[in-house]
Parts: sequence; structure tokens; C-alpha cells
Amino acid sequence: MKNFRIKNISIAVAIFGASLTMTSCINDLRQEPITEVTAASLYKDFGNYKNLLAKLYGGLAVGGQTAGDGNGDIADIDGGFSNYMRLLYIMQEITTDEAVIGWNDGTLPEFHKMTWTPANEFNNAMYYRLYTEVAFCNEFIKNTTDEMLSQNGISGASADEAKVMRAEAKFIRAQAYYHLLDLYGNVPFVDETTFGTLPKQISRAELFKYVESELISAANDLKAPKANEYGRVDKAAAWTLLSRLYLNAKVYTGAERNADVIANTEKVISAGYTLHPKYENLFLADNNLNNPENIFSIVYDGLKTQTNGGTTFMVHAAVGGTMDPAAFGINGGWGGIRTTKAFVQKFEPTDLRGRFYTSGQSLEINNLGNFNDGYAFIKYKNVKSNGAVGAHDNWVEADMPVYRLADVYLMYAEAVLRGGGGSMSTAVGYINDLRKRANASTVTFIDLNFILDERSRELSWENTRRTDLIRFGKFTSATYLWPWKGNAKDGIAVGEYRNLFPIPNNDLVVNKNLVQNPGY
Repeated sequence: MKNFRIKNISIAVAIFGASLTMTSCINDLRQEPITEVTAASLYKDFGNYKNLLAKLYGGLAVGGQTAGDGNGDIADIDGGFSNYMRLLYIMQEITTDEAVIGWNDGTLPEFHKMTWTPANEFNNAMYYRLYTEVAFCNEFIKNTTDEMLSQNGISGASADEAKVMRAEAKFIRAQAYYHLLDLYGNVPFVDETTFGTLPKQISRAELFKYVESELISAANDLKAPKANEYGRVDKAAAWTLLSRLYLNAKVYTGAERNADVIANTEKVISAGYTLHPKYENLFLADNNLNNPENIFSIVYDGLKTQTNGGTTFMVHAAVGGTMDPAAFGINGGWGGIRTTKAFVQKFEPTDLRGRFYTSGQSLEINNLGNFNDGYAFIKYKNVKSNGAVGAHDNWVEADMPVYRLADVYLMYAEAVLRGGGGSMSTAVGYINDLRKRANASTVTFIDLNFILDERSRELSWENTRRTDLIRFGKFTSATYLWPWKGNAKDGIAVGEYRNLFPIPNNDLVVNKNLVQNPGY
């Protein structure tokens, strides 16, 4: 049985009051919760704290307050569409060579074509989802200071545990702000002290410093690596996210921080994580069991976290055409996401990470809306390692890895190549460990272009691709093209301003402190 399972997240209604809306996000963020008395009483009983914390994790896993993303946290968009991980996939993967989507829901087709505008409802939902998560965390952090714990009579071992929980909340908030600085750049800033005024816009470089300081602070109070319950973060998660932050520091601040990448990845590697012996098993319905590689995962359960986002989306949306849904442990495919030939061609024939369904599928994509155009890619399944299917044939229970050791190995190797120190022989060894597991040929030499391709092979559909391409200068430029980039069949360059997404028009209207990103 999986730990820290979210059984009921409707408690958020009592804690946080009304959900954020698409038209008044910032106003809601700056107001005191409308149920302050109820919230205050909840924090007087330490028995409530774990459920209160579960809502913060629940905001990463599901899109609403009831099964199937009902009573969604974000207004004016379907709860399943507004799921954190589903939206992150759309923005980090559908915009790249790794994925295309055939559906014509609203402005969804704009992402792979790279034609999105500030009116794009999915872009706006991601923005508000991130600030919803920030608001949830702010409330928890505000009520778990040493002063508030003392005031509420929380002491001894309970106070010690509450301090760890507060560090977890700080991590989750820092992670949301990391995604905001990566996706949007200069954004409004709110924390647990921000009430009564419209938020000011913080620069990307300033937000970088804030996220860095929050992760360092959280790491001091989080539990040791592997010492927390499965599905909750620990020191290794903080070190891993710090590594990602530092790896992209030049994009965010103009200055390299590769020595800091080396320092933090070495901490994670020294913590005792090891590669799972079977790559395929990392993405199955029992990937929570005997998994020495995953550092932090979003936890799903076919009975208790029923969402149309997360791995339910990842499995159903990737199945269509002549594919057999039963082979994936589901009751039917949605016929949506496939991949491009640019991605397919990165793999050696023996590489187990390059699993493509080709029957009835064409390599060329002539019509983005036709599921049969483009190879289907096999990643997640609602099937266990012993062949048994998940507990439910619609709601997938494979957990979604957010941070795992393979990424840490790849970040270490890239930072070595970028002059951060470390050992080149160690870096090559880590890369060969990944390739041996995948049954790919080993290498004696690596360079940055190889690392970019290896990251795609190893971390495909794990929400890193857009950020990686930007770091290498290949997301918007003509130096690397893929089918339908820039809304051209063979791909074309697009404006460099598309390295950032636009701030929603609604927020600009509400908050005159904000300035739109250039180009929009």
C-alpha cells in the first residue's frame, strides 16, 4: 500500500475558502482567507496537520476537490484540464520535439505550433494553478511558525514534526515559484505576509534568489534522504531542485552556477540512491515498490486519487489507433499524444527507452489532428511489474516521478562539461550506467550536444524538455527544427520572446503593477 495517500481533499474548502478564479487571482491571493476562524481552530489540533499538509501535495496530483477533478480549484476550466502535472506536460513537452497532441480543445493546438497568445486558456490555467499552490502553501506556512505553534499549544514532538511539515510546505511553494520563473520570468510575488496590497512584480533574477534561499532553508529542516514517508519530500528533493535551478542559472540570471550543480548533485548521489534495474518498471502501476531511484514522486491510486490529469492523462491520451487499451491496463484510449520523427531518430534500435508503436502509424506528421500521423510513444502503463492491471481500469495508479537519480546523473555530467568541476571520467561512467540499463551502446566521449540528446532519451515526457532546449539555445532558434515547430510542416524558427509564456491578460487588468513579457 502506498504511503501518504490522499483520501479526501475537500478539507481545503474549509481551510482556504473560495478557489482562485480566472479573473481575480491576485485579488484572492492578497485577501485573508474568508474562513480564518475555522482555519485557526484547525491549527489548534495537531491531529489535523497531516491532512492540511496533504492538501498541498494534493494540489500537485489532482485538479479539484472531489473524484474526477470535480469542484475544480481553478474556475472557468475543466478540473482535469487544470491539473498541475497535465498542464506542466502541455507546456514543457507539447511545445517541443517530444510530443504533439491531436485534440482541438480550445487553444490547445497553439502549443506545438508555438502560436500561443495571452488569451490562451491553458497557459492561463497553468499560471493560476501555480499561484493556487502558492496560496495553499502560504496559509500552511503562516500557521506553523514557532510563534503560532506556541500560541496553539503545539509543543514537544508534535512541534518538531510541524517544523518538518513547514519545511515541506516551503519546498512545495519554492517548486511552484521555480515553475513560475521558468515559464513566465518576471511575475507577481506573494508570500505568507502579503495581505492588503496588490502584489509587486519581482524580476526573474530576484525570484531566482528567493527560490534558492527557500530551498536551502527548507533543506535544513527536511528529513534526511529516504527518511520521510513515500510521496513526501526530503533533503534530497531540495538538493535536486537546487541542481535544476543552478543548471539553468545563466538563462534566469545571466550567470553560470555549474559548481553549485556539482555540489548538490554529489549530495544526492552520496545519499544512497541507485538506478532501478529495469527502466520500463519506473513507469508502471507499482512503481512505488522496490524503487531505489525515485527521489520524489506524485502519488496516484486508482481508487483514491481519481483525476483526468497525472498518469491517467499520460496513459489514456497516448493510446489510440490500433493500439490495444487492455495492454496498458485501461478501458479505452483517448487518441491524443504522439511524437515526432526528430525524437524517434534519437534512439539506437536496441535502446529500450525508445518504445514506439508503429502499426497503422506514419512517421511523418501531415495532420496534427490525426492520431495516426506520428508514431505513438509508450511510456506509462496502468499495469504492474507482475503483469496484473491497476485497481481501476480508468483511473491510473502509476506514480509520476518528479525527481529521480537518472536526472541527477545527467545534470552532474552536463555541469562537468560546462566547467563546473567534478570528474569527467565519473560523468562518463554515470552516462554509461544509464545506457547499459537501456541496452544502448556505451560511450567513451561525451559533449554537450550528446548530453542534450541523452536527456531526451532518458527523461522523455518527464517535463524537462522545453527547459533543456532553452538552456541549449535550441527552443526558438533555427539551429534545431522539428515537425510543425512554428506551425510549418518541416519546422521553422520562432521569435525568441517565446522562450517565455505570457502573463494572462486578466491579471494585467486587475493588477497595474504588472508589465507583460516582451513580444506579447
